[in-house]
Amino acid sequence: MNIKLKNIPELEAICKDIRKEILRVVSKNGGHLSSTLGATELIVAMHKVFDSKKDPFIFDVSHQAYAHKLLTDRWEVFDTLRQFNGMCGYTKPSESEHDYFVAGHSSTSISLGVGAAKAIALKGEEDSRVPVIMIGDGSMTAGMVYEALNELGDKKYPMVIILNDNEMSIAKPIGALSRMLSSAMAGPFYQKFKKHTENFVDNFGDGAHYIAKKMEESLKLITPGIMFEEMGIDYIGPVDGHDLNSLVDILQRAKGLKKPVIVHAQTLKGKGYNIAEGKEEKWHGVGPFDISNGASAKKSSGKSATQIYTEALLHLAKNNEKIVGATAAMPSGTGLSELMETYPDRFWDVAIAEQHAVTSMSALAKEGFKPFCTIYSTFLQRGFDQVIHDTCLMDLPVVFALDRAGIVGEDGETHQGVFDISFLRAIPNMTLFAPRDEKSFHQAMAFASEYQHPCSIRYPRGSFTQSDLPESTPFELAKSQLLRSNASDILFIGYGNGVGRAYETAQHLDADVSILDLRFVKPLDEEMLKDLSTKHKKWFVFSDSSKAGGVGSAILEFLSKEKILDVACESFEYEDKFITHGNTKLVEESLGLLPEQLASRVKS
Repeated sequence: MNIKLKNIPELEAICKDIRKEILRVVSKNGGHLSSTLGATELIVAMHKVFDSKKDPFIFDVSHQAYAHKLLTDRWEVFDTLRQFNGMCGYTKPSESEHDYFVAGHSSTSISLGVGAAKAIALKGEEDSRVPVIMIGDGSMTAGMVYEALNELGDKKYPMVIILNDNEMSIAKPIGALSRMLSSAMAGPFYQKFKKHTENFVDNFGDGAHYIAKKMEESLKLITPGIMFEEMGIDYIGPVDGHDLNSLVDILQRAKGLKKPVIVHAQTLKGKGYNIAEGKEEKWHGVGPFDISNGASAKKSSGKSATQIYTEALLHLAKNNEKIVGATAAMPSGTGLSELMETYPDRFWDVAIAEQHAVTSMSALAKEGFKPFCTIYSTFLQRGFDQVIHDTCLMDLPVVFALDRAGIVGEDGETHQGVFDISFLRAIPNMTLFAPRDEKSFHQAMAFASEYQHPCSIRYPRGSFTQSDLPESTPFELAKSQLLRSNASDILFIGYGNGVGRAYETAQHLDADVSILDLRFVKPLDEEMLKDLSTKHKKWFVFSDSSKAGGVGSAILEFLSKEKILDVACESFEYEDKFITHGNTKLVEESLGLLPEQLASRVKS
């Protein structure tokens, strides 16, 4: 859709059409709603002023980029949003030339913009290309943003950064005077005056510089841009992020400055859909729902692992005041909201700052507390060095509770929780274990609360695969549980949610098989494995994790170390490739991981 020649009323009509289409498709497919509705005018203005074919359009996280997709020749396929073999819910260069970079984790955009600006400068294309960044106020809580701003302010690469302030309200709008000053600061008179003043005071030493600086600051005190200006980046705002006429005008002026500029735009989450308007976290990411009343269209299939985690941690925290915890901007998603409400002095949302979450919890452990660092598996990747350097090196008893371990469905490649076993298993002093169902989860949490070393417990998105499993026994370090034993040559080894998958696969076989709940992948129950190696010569491993460095790898290392050469071991973990988005069952079917498919592989 080419909107370059459209006037403001036509652009406003396009915004209405875009919102209507987003609502229609997201209510049917699920997806990110409130943030993308709120960013509609900003994105339309970006496309009016800039050219996404040559100007790098970089969306932080990119879950708010649905309007961008609709404006770039994807209207006809928007129905397939987040569906298997359909359109990705995030920007993806392989999907469109208008998508500059893959994005699914937050706070990477300004760093990408600095890199793109360097490349543009090296190519001598500054007069024809400029990076355009959209970043939300939540993403501004991560340290990586300020690392990038620090270099940008020093190097002064041309760049337009749109700060989409839709929740945190970095600065409240001050009204007509603020809007007038913001527009003036973007205009040629102010910029020319500022440049002439800088040249003039150069002749009069530090004192004149100081006086001029104070005069400029007194003018800008009515706006919140001092922090950015102190870093060497021009600031315009706050502006109304839904006023297309002002947005187009200010973005055109910002583009013409040929320097780094932050345009601070205030928007309303859920704009255009009254039920979702405001700050309610539940409308950030949604499943299918009824547009008329906002009611969820899907009934819960049972108690989720996250709910079980919340219940277990509440019970433990009630009886042990030393238990504390943190999450990184996902209190609802990780189940920590109720803990924060019940014990506000012991459980914290530290914002989008996984590195800080890990290190701060390590200090609490040093002081004798028992921290539960509650993070999605995919997001702990951002705190990997801190896990090594600040937790495990000092052997501190932090519990890493990893939600969304395994395939997470429609969020896709950037969010699949498949690597945590592989990267944590390599770290000295780290212990890894996983529950298979509700009761074993409570027992695993009880073990974790008493364990005096670093440990990680992983659990799936949604419900466990199976709930009707044999009675669980209390967790003991490096002890597995043999759930079914017979004379078959076949042994199924399940880890965490993989135990349920092993049982489902066994139901598709004619012969009985023995089934072991491994429980601990580090350290392994070597005594049990040695004993089973004398009875079963064909082992199959079930775990919702990457095969490279995963559970099967750990078992093969054990067999090699013990020189057990007559056992054949095959892992049904994920192959060495990124896993696409889509309905979890369809994704698993494409990977050959449905129980009936695995049973056929066992038979063969």
